[in-house]
Amino acid sequence: LIAASPPPPAAPRAASTFNIDLSGKTAFIAGVADSRGYGWAIAKNLAEAGCKVVVGTWPVVLGPFKKQLESAEGFGADQVMGNGQKMEISQVYPLDLGFTTESEVPAKVLQSKYYAGLSGFDIRSVAAKVEADHGKIDFLVHSVANGPEVSKPLLQVSRQGYLAASSASAYSLIGLVQEFGPLMNKGGGVVSISYVAATQIIPGYGGGMSSA
Repeated sequence: LIAASPPPPAAPRAASTFNIDLSGKTAFIAGVADSRGYGWAIAKNLAEAGCKVVVGTWPVVLGPFKKQLESAEGFGADQVMGNGQKMEISQVYPLDLGFTTESEVPAKVLQSKYYAGLSGFDIRSVAAKVEADHGKIDFLVHSVANGPEVSKPLLQVSRQGYLAASSASAYSLIGLVQEFGPLMNKGGGVVSISYVAATQIIPGYGGGMSSA
C-alpha cells in the first residue's frame, strides 16, 4: 500500500486589523465600485478576518469595476491582504439602490447603455439572488452616496435632484433592511456609512448629498 500524500497546508488567514475571526460568515456590501472608497476598505477588513464578501455595484460603474477586478493584476496592492494573498470578492451583483422593486424601474433606465443586458438590479431581486447563491448572510453594509446634481451648490439644486440624492443615499438603507433583513442570521449586524459633509461644509459636495 502507498500512503496518500497529505494535503498541502491551507494558506494562513490574513491577520485582521481588529483581531477577530469571521470564518464561516458572509457579508453583503452595497456600494463597492473601486478600491478607494469606504466599501472597499470594509470588504478588505472583513476578508482578512475570514469572512466571505459579496457586493452590489451601481450598474453605471459595474463594467469597469468588474473588468479590473477580474484582470490578472486586479487592483494591485490595494487588493493584497496582510498575509500576501489577493482579496477575493465572491460575487458582484448589479444593484441600483434607487429602486426597491423591479416594477419601479422606468423604461428610460432600462434603455440606458449602462443597463443594457441587465435585469434584476433592484434591491428585492438582488436580495433573492444573494439568498439563492449564498444562503443567509451575517452582515449588511450600506456604503452608498449618489446624486445626479452632486457638483451643484445647494441653492442651484432642483427638487428632483435633491430627492434623488436622498432616495439613493439615505432611503436606500430602509429598502436594504426591508429586503435583506429576512436573510440575516440571528445576531447579524447592519452598518450604514455616513460622511463628514453631514456635519460640515465640503466644497464640491452638493446636490443634496450632505443632507442625504
